[in-house]
Amino acid sequence: MGRVSQAQAQANRRRVVETASRLFRERGTQVSVAELMKASGLTHGGFYKQFDSKEALIDEATGHAFDELGQRHREGLAQHAGHVGAAQRALIESYLSTGHRDGAADGCPAAALATDMARDHGTTEAHHAYTKGVSDFADWLTTEDQDGITRLCTMVGALALSRATKGSPLSEEILAAARDALTPTD
Repeated sequence: MGRVSQAQAQANRRRVVETASRLFRERGTQVSVAELMKASGLTHGGFYKQFDSKEALIDEATGHAFDELGQRHREGLAQHAGHVGAAQRALIESYLSTGHRDGAADGCPAAALATDMARDHGTTEAHHAYTKGVSDFADWLTTEDQDGITRLCTMVGALALSRATKGSPLSEEILAAARDALTPTD
């Protein structure tokens, strides 16, 4: 089998990072390299041609997940013609939905990776990317009347609790209560 081109190697790397970003959000960073590569459609041996270690991939995949989140915020703002309040409200309603609860792989990295980052002890680039991503998300949620950190904590906590109680009526109650608290009707 011949060597892959530089362009193909870059495409393979992107595929692994994107796949890892989704799998880590869905199942945590304990996903094995073998599982990751299989899900990427590549060989296990190919991993070490692309990454120095699994930790290096976790670093890159975490940054990628928060880049996706930032892109969603920009798209939401554009969709609401620059009206920040409307974009925030739409984001909160989407974030605290059963679809987001059930779709961890494409969901918020702040909620999905919190436990893994807490175990990291702040020593990797992933932890720095996570911290910056959480800070940026809180800044995006800040209004004249509401603190972004409080809003983010409510959202992330509600999502985590809703996922943990999925299948019970409490799960939906948690999402509804957080939505009501963050998007009161006028």
